[in-house]
Amino acid sequence: MTYDEAVKYIMDIPRFTKKNDREHTRTFLRYLGDPQEKLKVIHVAGTNGKGSVCAYLDGMLRSEGKSTGLFTSPHLVKVNERIRVNGEMIGDEAFTEVFGETLEAVRRMEKEGLSHPTFFEFLFGMALCAFAEAKAEYAVLETGLGGRLDATSAVEHPVVCAITSIGRDHMEYLGNTLAEIAAEKAGIIRPGVPVFFAQTSPESDSVISSRAAEVHSFCKKIGKDAYEILGIEDKHIAFSCSNAYYGNTTWKLNNTGRYQPGNAMLALEVMRYLFGEAGHPDRWRETLADLKWEGRMEEVLPEVYIDGAHNISAVQAFCDSLPRDERKNMILFSAVRDKEYEEMISCLCRNADADLYVVTQISGSRAAEVRELGRLFEKYTDRPVLTIESAGDAFRYVLEHRGDRRVYCLGSLYLAGMIKDWIGEAE
Repeated sequence: MTYDEAVKYIMDIPRFTKKNDREHTRTFLRYLGDPQEKLKVIHVAGTNGKGSVCAYLDGMLRSEGKSTGLFTSPHLVKVNERIRVNGEMIGDEAFTEVFGETLEAVRRMEKEGLSHPTFFEFLFGMALCAFAEAKAEYAVLETGLGGRLDATSAVEHPVVCAITSIGRDHMEYLGNTLAEIAAEKAGIIRPGVPVFFAQTSPESDSVISSRAAEVHSFCKKIGKDAYEILGIEDKHIAFSCSNAYYGNTTWKLNNTGRYQPGNAMLALEVMRYLFGEAGHPDRWRETLADLKWEGRMEEVLPEVYIDGAHNISAVQAFCDSLPRDERKNMILFSAVRDKEYEEMISCLCRNADADLYVVTQISGSRAAEVRELGRLFEKYTDRPVLTIESAGDAFRYVLEHRGDRRVYCLGSLYLAGMIKDWIGEAE
């Protein structure tokens, strides 16, 4: 089977599978030879910041000379992005090879009357096989949805768990309150396995702490007082750590998102637990200053940024990160139907200092209708609102008419992926 055929098969999986329980995923992993048992797994859940925390951990582990596998979702342009070995996206040839091995295991399962893995399960199995075959020591796994029922939770013996900030997203599956959502995320906590989590709200924090106490796991909350943001300069955000373990020097991130120091601090505390006095914070500092994570306040062209904010808490964090200066901003926005896009739009109009909003429609059946999005912007702002149905035409418009304004594109990871794909084609 060719690479293109393998990708087509994977993309077609949602058409003929249903959601499977965690026991099904465990069975699937057994058919694959339990590759997870050869890895030291770091399991990461949360609403926002999971991908960034995973990327920071992966980079810092490699700075310690460790071989790593990184499994994240979703991808922006190419499905290979979800599987990275030692910092590199898996190549097409290796992807095709591990796809064949995984499909062979699936065919054996089906002969025994077991159901086909879901899209996410299949890619998760591929990732673990790729990591084990590459003899990775650590595997950093990002949950797909929630935690308690997520396929990644089929890994029964992680070495440490991390939970990022909790916000309202996927409420049709995870619950309507922060406490209910936190309970689903806290489902990754395993008996006796340490858990580190980002302070969010009293109700979500207490749920995570209580769950850890129930299963006798060491639990540490990373409070907002663990670091101090010092400022933004030359496309980097600078912060200091309050604990003497990290030294008195300034830390920098290759990003301007004010939410990122909290993600970095969570990753740093996991590293501190893993390596203690044997760790090399100076190496970690260099890694964080250089590391880029795509789609998170990423500058894709000069003064053109894409941000993966696609729920209300992420949009609030985006607004907090906008520069407060004399420069004007233009915002390109789109969303999918099953998000709270009216609340996202209201937040943008109240808190983002933009003098023009361009609204568009992403491709696919989940897309929110562009005229509905435009109507809502006009409801919440007196600034100009332009609706352009084609996302490609909308992006070309903002590039041609931005003048000296900064451009921010957000509301959907699909939009971020489409923009990166267009830029890649142009280059």
